[in-house]
Amino acid sequence: MTDVTESAPRTGGPPALPVYLTAAALARTADEGARVALVMLAAQRADSPALGGALVAALMVPHVAAAPVAGALADAVRRRRLFHGGGVALYGVALAALAALVGRTGDLVVLALAAAAGCVAPLLTGGLTSLLGELLPKDRLTRAFSADAVSYNLAGICGPAAAAALGTATSAALALAVLGAGATAGGLLLFSLRLRPRAGMRGRGARPRPADLLSGAAVLVRDRPLRSVTWASSLGQLGVGALPVVSVLLARRYDAPWATGGLMTAFAVGALVGSLGYAYRPVGEERPERVVLWGLLGTAFPLAAVPWSGHVLAATVLFAAAGFCTGPLFSALLASRERYAPAAVRTQVFTLGAGLKSTFAAAGAAAAGALSGLGAAPLLLGTAACQVAAAAVGRVLLTGRRTQGTCPAPAPARNAPSCPAGTPSGTTPSDTSSDPSDPSEKGHP
Repeated sequence: MTDVTESAPRTGGPPALPVYLTAAALARTADEGARVALVMLAAQRADSPALGGALVAALMVPHVAAAPVAGALADAVRRRRLFHGGGVALYGVALAALAALVGRTGDLVVLALAAAAGCVAPLLTGGLTSLLGELLPKDRLTRAFSADAVSYNLAGICGPAAAAALGTATSAALALAVLGAGATAGGLLLFSLRLRPRAGMRGRGARPRPADLLSGAAVLVRDRPLRSVTWASSLGQLGVGALPVVSVLLARRYDAPWATGGLMTAFAVGALVGSLGYAYRPVGEERPERVVLWGLLGTAFPLAAVPWSGHVLAATVLFAAAGFCTGPLFSALLASRERYAPAAVRTQVFTLGAGLKSTFAAAGAAAAGALSGLGAAPLLLGTAACQVAAAAVGRVLLTGRRTQGTCPAPAPARNAPSCPAGTPSGTTPSDTSSDPSDPSEKGHP
């Protein structure tokens, strides 16, 4: 197979990061808000909450199922700005079409349309993030990933809030159409990014072979730092996914209806502040995989303290503190994927990683719903235990012999390419094959 040669970003044109962040925020806000708007639309127009739930499921399931295909196509295509921009714009068009069709045409038609939109959705999350390494020099990537994490946090806060507010004040159809227009605008903005066409792609015809669909997953299993951060962060999401259910139980316990959404808002705001703080001072950026593990532990302790807080305001502060720890965790997770993923499967690594996190979060929510009879305190302790277990699993997976196929863990020189052309995978020009600072590497060649 022909190797992929990464080219430096072009100079000139609009500043890459502001354009990227605006497009990403618009697209991700639409993705988050659509889940609320679809439920409201089905209830308002078709008087069928069940249809609303089915539409959300149809939109969400392909986030995971389509991630390998979307990532493989994105890694194979030469004209990335056209592929990503077109995909995001089509997602927005699909949301606008759903706003017009739900309740006015057959359920199977709108469910199929929602599923088709969901197949594009991996490009809005990990697919977009994978572009940062080609838009910016290496010395700006850590802060760029923190800023990208902020776009996820803002979307998680603003998307559902905007959908609920607009859907209540006017109509859910208008809310969904506005979100779709935002995503389409974000896709059009991506067309202005100055990304060079990839070299070495003509022979593959932009059509990945069946084996290519598994290459990203193989990297997540074999590569030591990537398997650590991927599986540790995913296991941590098993607990985080339970928090919306826990928030409902705590609101009943404290007789504070506002806490149902207020606690999760505090968690999201804490994550936003944590991401901004890490962007300002990226502590531990030379070993981002370790920041992920420490972030998991930091998330556990505030959550474990909530059952003994005694007051809803104290619980809100603790939720915000837990969210604050997830800010650096997520930023470092994105930086780890960029640093260790081979160029030929980089987008697959990002989309698969995002899909796994979504899957574990959904499983956590389902488990919490099934176990809600236990009460808030046991579920909170279980959520905290998931974070500790995730950190322990990540530490175990981080030990052992370094695998070949990626660059070593120490940060590359300023503006140096991820894996210099002509250098064997897993080495640098100085032929560094292990990290002496890691005790797990001692004694290995």
